[in-house]
Amino acid sequence: MLALVTGASSGIGLQYATALARDYHTDLLLVSNQEQEQIEVARQLAATYGVKTTPLYMDLSKQTAAEELHDYCKEHGIQVDILINNAGVFFFNPLTETSMRRLELMLMLHVVTVAKLTRLFAEDMIKRELTEAEQQEKVLGKPRKKGYILNMSSMSAWMAYPGIQTYNSTKAFIYNFSKSIWYELYPQGVNITVMTPGAVDTALFGLAPNLRKLAVNLTVSIPPEKLVKRALKRMFQGKKADMPGVINHLSTPLLKHTPDWLVRFTYKFVGKFQK
Repeated sequence: MLALVTGASSGIGLQYATALARDYHTDLLLVSNQEQEQIEVARQLAATYGVKTTPLYMDLSKQTAAEELHDYCKEHGIQVDILINNAGVFFFNPLTETSMRRLELMLMLHVVTVAKLTRLFAEDMIKRELTEAEQQEKVLGKPRKKGYILNMSSMSAWMAYPGIQTYNSTKAFIYNFSKSIWYELYPQGVNITVMTPGAVDTALFGLAPNLRKLAVNLTVSIPPEKLVKRALKRMFQGKKADMPGVINHLSTPLLKHTPDWLVRFTYKFVGKFQK
């Protein structure tokens, strides 16, 4: 099998690429806007795990990025069995103080490109006919499907919260989009899974190192390698959606009913710790 992983040069994307190569011996098409880092990641994974890796430098926030990536795969004879839509950005800022470029970047990356990539590669997967050997193949004890898609949403999809107003809204799109598509793709032999983690211990959120360590110790934040292991397991099991962490499950219903005064207080407090 071959997996296409976006945002694969660092953070959660790097963990996905590593886990797929190490645990599932999957060949990789690694896509990122960090060219040199991507080349090094591809080299290391190929040397360490003996899989074929292809690094591809691309800005996925471009209007035509999804079409260009899909065309690249067709031109080079690359059949994508697994699509990991992981690339993303985060910023904590009032909307009126956010530049139009940053606003457009997040909307393109989280909404337009994710939707287009899902649409293009899902169509390819549906048309695919598994060989007799592939039909007998099992992944985690389950029959292999024609294709797998994993989209990264967030627990913030349930939060109407200032400072991350665009982030949580785009993650809500990914969540509802993916769950809706699950019903369309499942009967056709393709599975799509959406993950909605809470805080993940990466540099994405701009927290100081001591606060990141504290969050992990309190199980408020989850290490990326633990998240990825669970996400891939759920994807191959055919799950529609998953949220890791008991605390997240318990607190999600409360997010919809948080008093306004508490939201305002938290917004002011959290803003002090952003870089």
